[in-house]
Amino acid sequence: MAEILSLGEAVSRFIHDGDSIALEGFTHLIPTAAAHELIRQGRRDLTLIRMTPDLVYDLLIGAGCAKKLVFSWGGNPGVGSLHRLRDAVEKGWPQPLEIEEHSHADMANAYVAGASGLPFAVLRAYAGSDLPKVNPLIKSVTCPFTGEQLAAVPSVRPDVTVIHAQKADRKGNVLIQGILGVQKEAALAAQRCIVTVEEIVDELNAPMNACVLPNWALTAVCLVPGGAHPSYAHGYYERDNRFYQAWDPIARDRESFNAWIDTYIRGTADFAAYQAKLQEAKQ
Repeated sequence: MAEILSLGEAVSRFIHDGDSIALEGFTHLIPTAAAHELIRQGRRDLTLIRMTPDLVYDLLIGAGCAKKLVFSWGGNPGVGSLHRLRDAVEKGWPQPLEIEEHSHADMANAYVAGASGLPFAVLRAYAGSDLPKVNPLIKSVTCPFTGEQLAAVPSVRPDVTVIHAQKADRKGNVLIQGILGVQKEAALAAQRCIVTVEEIVDELNAPMNACVLPNWALTAVCLVPGGAHPSYAHGYYERDNRFYQAWDPIARDRESFNAWIDTYIRGTADFAAYQAKLQEAKQ
């Protein structure tokens, strides 16, 4: 059953050094505030799992929190490379990073398998692809009914999944609206799940066919307004495109990156303080 906690307490209690952790959210509802809190609390040796690593994992990798990345695409969307990810892979800074690359379809099916309690996922994929040559976990199996050759990959079962959503009620049930990505599957596949939300309300008033995660499937719910910035939260605020553009020169250089996280993340008490400092810098 979900407890309603501060994000700082939830990270302190439920995310440990060495955990495998999935911070999921596709296009919007990316749990940026949770990534910041992991850096503030100095988590280390994390295995980061995400279909589309973007700024949240560039931050964690550059801050030295990660030992491995399991992913299906990585970049600063609409801008270019993730420079902290590249530096870690190519030059081992701030420490070497092991990578395990999959396709989008592979990762999505692996989350579904994990949520279903299955050991692996089966899919039609990888014909003509070189990915199986660099990822020995991508296997082939023969369908016992048709004889067709299919791809098989291990299910994704994170120690912890963190997602961002629009609303939770006071019992800890969570409503997600808009593009879902694999948030639901990632939440149900994990041993523990933390959800940051824009607001906590008396009633969800969920529209038909909306995604509602019940409180018994979650570990903690944390009120963090704006917690998906610079991505957007459908119905609450828009994507901050200028932030993504500004991130490129910040992350390109090690010194400017360290100065930024020392000022805006390690130098702030929580995400609200970070937002205030960021707003102050714009004035």
